[in-house]
Amino acid sequence: MYKADIPFLSATVLAELIKNREVSSVEAVEAYLDRIDSLNNHLFAYITVCRDEALRAAAEADLALGQRRDVGPMHGVPVAVKDQIYSAGIRTTGGTPIFKNFMPNEDATVLANLKSAGAVLLGKLNMTEFATTGLSHAFDTARNPWDLDRFTGGSSSGSGAATAAFMCAASLGEDTGGSVRFPATWCGLVGLRPTWGRVSRYGVMPGVWSMDQIGPITRTVEDCALTLQAIAGRDSKDRYTSSAPVPDYRQALNGEIKGLRVGVVKEMLHNHDVVPEVRDAITAAANGLGRLGAQVDEVSIPMTSHAGTISASIRVEAPTNYRNLLLNHLKEIRHDNRIGFLTNNIMPATAYYKALKLRELLRQETLKALENFDLLVTPTAGVAAQKIEPDPTIDSQKSAGRTPWLLTAAFSLANVPAASICCGFTSDGLPIGMQIAGRPFEEWKILNLAYAYEQANEWRNRKPQI
Repeated sequence: MYKADIPFLSATVLAELIKNREVSSVEAVEAYLDRIDSLNNHLFAYITVCRDEALRAAAEADLALGQRRDVGPMHGVPVAVKDQIYSAGIRTTGGTPIFKNFMPNEDATVLANLKSAGAVLLGKLNMTEFATTGLSHAFDTARNPWDLDRFTGGSSSGSGAATAAFMCAASLGEDTGGSVRFPATWCGLVGLRPTWGRVSRYGVMPGVWSMDQIGPITRTVEDCALTLQAIAGRDSKDRYTSSAPVPDYRQALNGEIKGLRVGVVKEMLHNHDVVPEVRDAITAAANGLGRLGAQVDEVSIPMTSHAGTISASIRVEAPTNYRNLLLNHLKEIRHDNRIGFLTNNIMPATAYYKALKLRELLRQETLKALENFDLLVTPTAGVAAQKIEPDPTIDSQKSAGRTPWLLTAAFSLANVPAASICCGFTSDGLPIGMQIAGRPFEEWKILNLAYAYEQANEWRNRKPQI
């Protein structure tokens, strides 16, 4: 195999080739580093590239195989993580120049888990500042490999760009209101937000405590299952992680969905923020699930129509994490974050209290719908990737809402797992994402439905021409 072809392998296939010593981890890392050298100045996917560290780790991975030591399921596979995730001795910026020299003393649990599974860290990925805005970057704006003039989706923007452009085998993002699923849909990838508590958040810079969750962004469903397997589970350092058993996610990918009850959420499909081209793609995908044996019907979850407003109010939690920065570095914070943080700091407690009550109603409606349906389907976003524009001046209520077409917040608020998978392309050649949500801790069921759909369609075979 030519070294230049290695990055185009799935993480799952690459892991098998490395394990069988048909490809070395060093060769894989070198191939990905070559891609990064060639493309990062155009895509701005990486903030920090861990060249020397990755090559050393790859050499150690190859040595372990030579000594016939036990290896993990991602042994020698090059991955990258959002720059919100602590990495020992490697700067972790959180997407802001304020932290440009911050060096954590230890790895976040998710990174430690990836390394325990054998993965090799290539570097730290670009993101919007503090992960509290969907589009605004303090460093260079990450570019979409499908069209360099368009956004990737945030806040895990670099994770989307790097994975779609074959600059890592798999990546991790962090999803508060949709920041794993958002870049997944705009970059034509698979992105999964696990159930709140399924994955540790220890060593991850906080956004909104009650909504934050780490999740994988990958090119295939099987790679998503592989990566989730590595990071999921109870963590003694994070008391909020669940002790619920972690199933074998890859084993669950049998593609059998006959009789599965799938509800298409009508308030999220027939939404004025969903353009006809996206609505048609989701409708076609739902019909496709029906042809594969699923029982597909519409379902109503009225409170999802208010998810954006509720989420915006819950986000008053974010500035409490950065109060000292507001006091000491106010002018260094990006304009939209500065306005958002200051506004949230003066929001009345009554507004937050009302948002909490509305959130519970939304959660109850969602769980009620999931009593009658195994899974729920919606668009991930109402539009395909948008053009990169200068940050607008926020001077009104209307201009403050920059992503009304993002349809992910409802499932974040309900604390249920949800994934995005590519289900088609626009006439301009831009990916469209279908969102699949399920019951708490039933990520395996989401992954299997996504796998069945993926295998029955050719979308996974399309590649950006970069």
